[in-house]
Amino acid sequence: MCLGIPGEILEIRQDEPDLARVDVAGVRRMVNIGLLDGEGLAPGDWILIHVGFALSRIDEVEARAAMDFLQSIGQAYDDELRALYESTNT
Repeated sequence: MCLGIPGEILEIRQDEPDLARVDVAGVRRMVNIGLLDGEGLAPGDWILIHVGFALSRIDEVEARAAMDFLQSIGQAYDDELRALYESTNT
């Protein structure tokens, strides 16, 4: 099962504005934010990520609620985080 996971934008690459370094549950990786062009994303914003792409902008309260839910479902969330850790790119 693939999940949408919240992440916080740490920085947006100046040389490649479709890419942002994002913190997802302590893992920092590059995420494509091109689908959200025109949203005015900036460091500190929260996004919902699926297979390396930002699908929507969410607020911090929504992000925390999503993380709480994901942690409550157990194994699927653990599997998704393990895959994320194994594919880490900073």
